[in-house]
Amino acid sequence: MTKWLEQPLSWENALFFTAMAVVFLLIVLLYVVYAILFERKVLGWMQWRHGPNRLGPWGMFQTVADVLKLLFKEDTIPRKADRALFIIAPALCYAPSFAVLAVIPYTRELYFADLNVAVVYYAALSAISTIAIVLGGWASNNKYSLLGGMRSGAQMISYEVPLVLSIVGTVMMTGSMNLRKIVEAQGDWFWQWNFLPQIIGFGVFLVAAVSELNRSPFDLPEAESELVAGYHTEYSGFRFAFFMLAEYVYMFAIAGLASVLFLGGWRPPAPFLDFIPGIVWMILKMAFVIFFLFWLRATMPRVRIDQLMGFAWKVLLPLAILNVFVTAVGLELFIKG
Repeated sequence: MTKWLEQPLSWENALFFTAMAVVFLLIVLLYVVYAILFERKVLGWMQWRHGPNRLGPWGMFQTVADVLKLLFKEDTIPRKADRALFIIAPALCYAPSFAVLAVIPYTRELYFADLNVAVVYYAALSAISTIAIVLGGWASNNKYSLLGGMRSGAQMISYEVPLVLSIVGTVMMTGSMNLRKIVEAQGDWFWQWNFLPQIIGFGVFLVAAVSELNRSPFDLPEAESELVAGYHTEYSGFRFAFFMLAEYVYMFAIAGLASVLFLGGWRPPAPFLDFIPGIVWMILKMAFVIFFLFWLRATMPRVRIDQLMGFAWKVLLPLAILNVFVTAVGLELFIKG
């Protein structure tokens, strides 16, 4: 992969990157299908039931059938909806979720874009999905959809501030916003990874990430008891599938980002485990973060909207600023010492 990145732009390497993007898209789609199945299984096990177990061995083809059902379902558009915006919103929501995956390094050699401003790239692109969700809610011409879209916009904008600030401490320690350099700056032993010196930032990052994903206990935009289904109430078929696809792809991206920033990326937890390929460690760390998100959904009740917004501005934001201040003081004392 590195060899192709170093070559000048030509039809040959453009074709190579297009092919790699298609292959990676298929891998991500396969991940989404079985992440949904795994989530339903985990929720079943934690709630003392089986989960999907009818279609295929151990229910392995249940989500495949669900996806096929969505693809063949009638695509309805409300008569008084803003047709153009209603159609474009799901695609606008999904496109950034896939684009942000380009800057996440999966091993020392396996990555798509080696940007020096990768952290800014991720934050900027992920914000576009907020606009798409508000757009979809507004274009539906439905009060429940509009309320869900506005809730989601307020929630995601509010939690994006502490999310980005929680990363600043890691960037200060590394001296770079390049994700590969952040991984390489972390030590060979697991206690030298960023999650320990940046424990406050790591905690803020996890909580803010859960809210950014609209996942339980912060799934207020989709509060079924209040808003029917939130911003996607009027969506059906493959357009509804795009919104769901974006949520699970962002979960993949957040798991990769957390692994790279705080958990050592492709590095093993100890030098003597270096014989295991880096991609294996990266997949295991991402799987751990994704399982944590499923675990939260199974165990925590939904919070109220006033508690949600107050927690962002009164708790997470001060903690994120405190983490930046403590990191700056620590670096200054360390450098002087």
